[in-house]
Amino acid sequence: MQKPAIIPLVILLAISLWAVLSPSVPTTIVTEGINSGDTAWMLMATALVLLMTPGLAYFYGGMVSNKNVISTMLQSFVAMGVISIIWVVVGFSLAFGDSIGGFIGDPRTFLMFKGVLDGKPWSLAATIPLAVFAFFQLKFAVITPALITGSMAERINFRSYVLFMILFSLFVYAPLAHWTWHPEGFLFKMGVLDFAGGTVVHMSAGWAALAGALYLKRRKNHVNANFLPPANIPYVLLGTGLLWFGWFGFNAGSAVGASPLAAVAFATTNTAAAAAGLGWVLFDAAKGKKVSALGFCIGAVVGLVAITPAAGFVTVPQAIFIGTIAAMVSNFVAHLRSKSTLDDTLDVFPCHGVGGMVGMLMTGIFATKGVNSAVAVEGLAYGEFALFFTHLKALAIVSVFAFGMSLLLLKVTDIILPLRVSEADEKEGLDVSQHDEFLIDA
Repeated sequence: MQKPAIIPLVILLAISLWAVLSPSVPTTIVTEGINSGDTAWMLMATALVLLMTPGLAYFYGGMVSNKNVISTMLQSFVAMGVISIIWVVVGFSLAFGDSIGGFIGDPRTFLMFKGVLDGKPWSLAATIPLAVFAFFQLKFAVITPALITGSMAERINFRSYVLFMILFSLFVYAPLAHWTWHPEGFLFKMGVLDFAGGTVVHMSAGWAALAGALYLKRRKNHVNANFLPPANIPYVLLGTGLLWFGWFGFNAGSAVGASPLAAVAFATTNTAAAAAGLGWVLFDAAKGKKVSALGFCIGAVVGLVAITPAAGFVTVPQAIFIGTIAAMVSNFVAHLRSKSTLDDTLDVFPCHGVGGMVGMLMTGIFATKGVNSAVAVEGLAYGEFALFFTHLKALAIVSVFAFGMSLLLLKVTDIILPLRVSEADEKEGLDVSQHDEFLIDA
């Protein structure tokens, strides 16, 4: 039997008591300038983005061994609980509060959601209530640490993961969101274009995943080259469908309104996913492999990742190119990873990290003001070099920060709670050793 863990419950009770003492009762709720159509779409988009996290749970859960399915899926689901509370207490403030030097938001701005229900709309989302914008952004904060779990699957202590997720959200995700999406953020002011989270979500998760795989080292099965088959390929197919569906909220919702720009982002999202799914399996076929369900699913997700920063800045035909190239590059990097000793269990870095970087560079190449008037400097394809160079610099900055800070947070977490389960627990499987649950057919 596991030792009792009293402290987490005490913390939740303390937050609950604080919530009663600081209810953040609204005064006069702002209605001026609010557009009902935009608000309705953004409520739907927010729900779609939340659906991506259960989709990710199925996507990852189907790919691990059958004795680690529940633990892997729970790591995604628990993010919906933990990050939702963190975001209300202080996360939204750190990401979108009054800027402190362009690096982080003032934690006091929206502390315990103070002033959110009755606050003025966000400056770049002026036709929807501030609360809708806040909860739309919450869903991005939820899925980002969940993405990381695929690299450390089958060997990470659940309690330690929860602690790391909290630290990552506060010290990696929130600063990156502030840098990139706050009008006073230093990357925003540099001119970096990230429509829906290529840097904030996918690069940060990808580099953190690489740090996690390196820090936790290899699974025993990996060392012994005893590779178990995926538990449930239909789960992967289901997860891919949910992710693809939810991604329309992720990208088209980032237009923050029911507008022609949302239609562009919707179209480029679907097109890139289709091209990348085909690109992955055809690249495999060109190497002599069979077309696989797993390959198409992974490729489609890579396409969704790569188009994310570019979705509202590029044309629909360009999305075909972005999806195809991203799939081939990620496929190649995943192949290199498989030949190395790096144990990134579900290839999070090749797919999300590399896919996000490809998308960021493609944005620097193809972004055009013809699609989005917010593009001040057009991409390399239109004869201008400045935006592409800006994205190169941002890529380096984000990569170093996300990897370095994640490695530090992993070390801090490991000191507080050992990150890796025991060899016996790993052999038994995390479903039983961490949760006393198991699949009936396991």
